[in-house]
Amino acid sequence: MLVAAAVCPCPPLLVPEVAAGAAPELDAARAACDEAVGAVLAAGPDLVWVIGEGPATGPHRPGSRGSFHPFGVDLDVHLGAPAEHAVEATLPSSLAVGAWLLTRAGWAGEARGYEVAPGSPASGNVDVGERLADGRTGKERVGFLVMGDGTACRTLKAPGYLDERAEDVDARIAQALRTLDADGYLRSLDDRLARELKISGRGAWQMLTGGRRKDHGAARLLYEDAPYGVGYFVASWT
Repeated sequence: MLVAAAVCPCPPLLVPEVAAGAAPELDAARAACDEAVGAVLAAGPDLVWVIGEGPATGPHRPGSRGSFHPFGVDLDVHLGAPAEHAVEATLPSSLAVGAWLLTRAGWAGEARGYEVAPGSPASGNVDVGERLADGRTGKERVGFLVMGDGTACRTLKAPGYLDERAEDVDARIAQALRTLDADGYLRSLDDRLARELKISGRGAWQMLTGGRRKDHGAARLLYEDAPYGVGYFVASWT
């Protein structure tokens, strides 16, 4: 069963070596991520799934490698302990940032990744989240590290330029994360809207809602802001 989940943004700039001189601008987000990931590890999971958007949909095995070389930094990360033999860097950037957060937190247990492609059907995302949480890997206690950003259209200089809808959508995402998606907003978040507002967290958040047990739980929204015109959220679900 899912014992705890952390929701974190996934910009490579979260990694100080990538951000370089701009690293202090995300210090608050980084600290919130540390707190959320720490809460997952404190719950004693046997396995942590790192979930985030990428070009394809499917799992990544323990030891899979991600690299920040495309961002000009000689830094590799792995899902848990590195594989015994050299492996190709296959993790998309969202999962690479998640792997970096786990390593930063000192996680020495098993970690697996699940990559979800943009446009994946909501019902399928929810079903996958339920399967990942139900212990079919033989692990009874499962943690989720869910990586994704909100809208990228909050300002004129944002990656997607300014869209007047973005602020309201991000507010609804924040409220959903604060309330364990009580109103089902994340679960039903429209793919077309997500594409128009360049939301990268849709599929991963929907998987989270599938993994959560409906009869109990608590949520905390630890961070909400839009640096660089992109909606970033950090939440802890336990």
